[in-house]
Amino acid sequence: MYRIDYTDLVGGVLLVALGAGVSLVAIQYYPLGTLQRMGPGMFPAILGVVLGGLGMLLALQALRRTGKRPDIRVFSPLFVLAGVASFALLITPAGLIPAIVSIVVISSLAELRIWPVSLALLCLALCLMAPLVFVVGLGLPIPLIRWPF
Repeated sequence: MYRIDYTDLVGGVLLVALGAGVSLVAIQYYPLGTLQRMGPGMFPAILGVVLGGLGMLLALQALRRTGKRPDIRVFSPLFVLAGVASFALLITPAGLIPAIVSIVVISSLAELRIWPVSLALLCLALCLMAPLVFVVGLGLPIPLIRWPF
């Protein structure tokens, strides 16, 4: 048992750094405008400040509570990145639904325990919601299923 929660402390510091980076890029490279007439840099700058503030709150709370030893798994980020890569490789030749199933199944391998029922329900829910949002709601011309053969 550690005196402070290092997992949340590191996460909070990373959120502060990311928020500061986003705000600095938005302020340097985009015009901010005024509050009555906002420029393209105002929204990312404000979001960066909000993200940094939330990260600071997380880091300060981590200093006040005890924490457990962090569970570090090396292969979990690789499974998540492989899932994103499979989505990117399958979206054009196979369509939206096979790409969603591939990203969910491959990314679920990052967990130590896989619950098949919850995995199937997540795939089903995402395969029902994504076409409604992207094809029907936004009108994007993404094929739902395209068999490559």
